[in-house]
Amino acid sequence: MENNETIIRVRGLKKDFDNTAVLKGIDVDICKGDVLCVIGASGSGKSTFLRCLNMLEIPTDGSIYFEGEDLTSSKVDLNLHRQKMGMVFQQFNLFPHYTVLKNLTLAPMLLKKIPKEEAEEKAMALLARVGLADRADSYPNQLSGGQKQRVAIVRALCMEPDVMLFDEPTSALDPEMVGEVLDVMKELAHVGMTMVVVTHEMNFAREVANRVIFLDDGVIAEENTPAELFGNPQTERLKTFLSKVL
Repeated sequence: MENNETIIRVRGLKKDFDNTAVLKGIDVDICKGDVLCVIGASGSGKSTFLRCLNMLEIPTDGSIYFEGEDLTSSKVDLNLHRQKMGMVFQQFNLFPHYTVLKNLTLAPMLLKKIPKEEAEEKAMALLARVGLADRADSYPNQLSGGQKQRVAIVRALCMEPDVMLFDEPTSALDPEMVGEVLDVMKELAHVGMTMVVVTHEMNFAREVANRVIFLDDGVIAEENTPAELFGNPQTERLKTFLSKVL
């Protein structure tokens, strides 16, 4: 899993909303094959950090280098880079009026000009991997929450991204559906997908991540391996947070 090739390099990342500083200077390197989990209390800036990585939120200050290109530069083709960053949201964001298969093939055909047959073949193979090959012709409203989120993950994978970003992908799910989504994410980690996961699933962070960052009040308060961060927290703030969530 470990690799020294930096795929995302964040320096001095700040984000203000109106007069409120949400991110106050984030420095982090994400290497190829990393599974980086981002934990922290509500309002600590986790989702804002993730959304800045693919410029869904435009940083107030700082730089974000993705595969050597500064995404904050006005000269960068953001849409091209976003194609290489799969994003999975809390709310599944599927098109309700399209079948599962159409949801999966739309972007590859439109953006990457992949022929329909090829796009459908790839989508079906990925659906089979997440146990949903029999739902290709279903519409999103015919699926459970867990199934929708697995489809949303496959939709991102259909673009063959270099990095997957997950924004609390299980927070909108009923408890019994959480496991089926986490299992798909574990499999992705196992095959070496670079992932940045904002999560409140501490067991997932502990088992699957190779690094965990604890965001507090817009800064990285601690960064470590899961074993060290959970087993030997260095700050009172992290100790307090863990005492409430573990």
